[in-house]
Amino acid sequence: MRNLLLLLCLLATPLALAGTYRWVDENGQTHFGDRPPANATSDEVDLDTTPAEPDAAARERQQRMNEFLEQSQQERTERNEREARAEALSAEREARCDALRGRLKYLKSVSRIYRVNNEGERVFVDDEENERLRREFRARVENECGG
Repeated sequence: MRNLLLLLCLLATPLALAGTYRWVDENGQTHFGDRPPANATSDEVDLDTTPAEPDAAARERQQRMNEFLEQSQQERTERNEREARAEALSAEREARCDALRGRLKYLKSVSRIYRVNNEGERVFVDDEENERLRREFRARVENECGG
């Protein structure tokens, strides 16, 4: 890459040193070129090759444009972060709801619900308690997941 840059600089040098010629043709039109014409007399013209300095208004416009671009980039970054957080929360909620719906489906499929006592034994609840637990869990799923 460095060698390529050096080669380009060496090739561009003769172009920068090449003269600019001005001549007038037989119709009175003025022409400019990098080589003198073969069939007309020409004058070599010295060109001012110093780059133009931007005025204060141009610098101010450039500064405002840079500030605008930085602000736009910052707003875009913040918006993307908010959207990513919202998507993550949505995915978490959906996973939690899938788990709750699965447990609700299990509760509907079993005939009796039990609890484990302090000794680690299963103690089945009565029918009334069984139905109450199912209703409460169904209400929880509807409340958290919308159905």
